[in-house]
Amino acid sequence: MSPSAHNTQEDNSSYSAPSSDLSPGFYVPTVAFFTPEDSIDEKTTIEHAVRLAKAGVSGIVTHGSNGEAVHLDHQERSLITRLTRKALDSAGYINLPVIVGCGAQSTRETIQLCKEAAEAGGSHVLVLPPAYYGSLLTTELIKEHFRAVADASPIPVLIYNFPAACSGLDLSSDVILDLARHPNIGGVKLTCGNTGKLARVVAGTLNTGFRTFGGSADFTVQTLAVGGHGIIGGLANIAPKACFEVMKLWQAGQHEKARQLQRVVAKGDWTAIQGGFVSVKVGLQKYLGYGGEPRKPCHLPEGLKLTEQQDGFAELFEAEKAL
Repeated sequence: MSPSAHNTQEDNSSYSAPSSDLSPGFYVPTVAFFTPEDSIDEKTTIEHAVRLAKAGVSGIVTHGSNGEAVHLDHQERSLITRLTRKALDSAGYINLPVIVGCGAQSTRETIQLCKEAAEAGGSHVLVLPPAYYGSLLTTELIKEHFRAVADASPIPVLIYNFPAACSGLDLSSDVILDLARHPNIGGVKLTCGNTGKLARVVAGTLNTGFRTFGGSADFTVQTLAVGGHGIIGGLANIAPKACFEVMKLWQAGQHEKARQLQRVVAKGDWTAIQGGFVSVKVGLQKYLGYGGEPRKPCHLPEGLKLTEQQDGFAELFEAEKAL
């Protein structure tokens, strides 16, 4: 993004964002599961979604950064979302939201993905900004992209700010607050880790339906302390109860217990952050007996690296079992 992307004037007047129908809570971006033949593992996809729902998570995200969306074709994306929605409905979780990652490099394909997500049973979409041609994209072009997507999407849009996945493109609080006025943009996921930005977005959207989520389990307490609505974090694939328990303790006023558990969660999350979705699969395989291989060219670690990642989740999984 050009330098001008960080200098938009902030104006907090006349918000019209509706309720996004997302309750405060902990939402889980699921990993994608593959068979040894490199097709979608439908059985594991279904069983994992139900396991998370039974653990009490607030919703599921398909095709987030943990979901290997860039390794999937459109049919596979729709299949995973459809399987997830059907699994939740069959298990009695008919009101549990399914948010679908729909970021693409063109406005046209992003809109196409949003429509496919709705057809597959998604309740909301989560959209990364296009960044491949970052030097050519001004702040205004990025905002035009999101508004065009929100105009065309049949379900509410959440902005996804994740500079590490977007060649360093980092949407400012001014840009997010400007986009929050759109009637079909209902929230934001901030994986940038900038809690000052998070606090500004919360303050600028008070008394609206706009939802502000932290993007990682390691700053749950920090998110809640400034009025954020929760977390969308991949660590909950491994330890959904522990991740959600941090929220429950904080909201119950048990702040010291929340801080203690946050330390354990943050330690486990650091392993997941360093290794990404591959590490999440390592943890699932080690402690829950499923997970499988990522899609090539990614690969599970071996030897000492594998042991280090497995050990990085040990304390967290003990906390999960205790719950």
